Amino acid sequence: MKLEEAIKQTKFNNMHHKVLLNLMYTAGLVHAEQTRFFKTFDLSPQQYNVLRILRGQHPNPASVGLVQERMLDQMSNASRLVEKLKQKKLLTRRECKEDRRQVDIAITEEGLLLLKEIDKVFTDFEYRLAKLSESDAETLNGLLDQISNSI
Repeated sequence: MKLEEAIKQTKFNNMHHKVLLNLMYTAGLVHAEQTRFFKTFDLSPQQYNVLRILRGQHPNPASVGLVQERMLDQMSNASRLVEKLKQKKLLTRRECKEDRRQVDIAITEEGLLLLKEIDKVFTDFEYRLAKLSESDAETLNGLLDQISNSI
């Protein structure tokens, strides 16, 4: 479905205006699909992002600040996400030995196993969602990089 049909609008100020609306609309669709996908694993997309960051740090711990700065959704509350994941036993949280004001967090074995389970089906989810050729995906990534670098 084209953007015009989806939002019932045929006129735009200019093509840049249409691009911005199309990005916002498409991002909403992708987010909704991600939310449905991760719900089957009892996770939110933001919780998944935290776990992926911690897996990348593994076996070393990370600070909440490091997780916050690497998150895809910069508006997420990393401390709240960490607490929820700790309750699910997917990560541990302990006082940093070098700086008692800092908290170290690390992914647990259960967290690593859950990510392994998600990895098995995530690639299919990505391809189903995007339906782009490798070349088109590369072009789109370049265009999105241009937009994000101009902000």
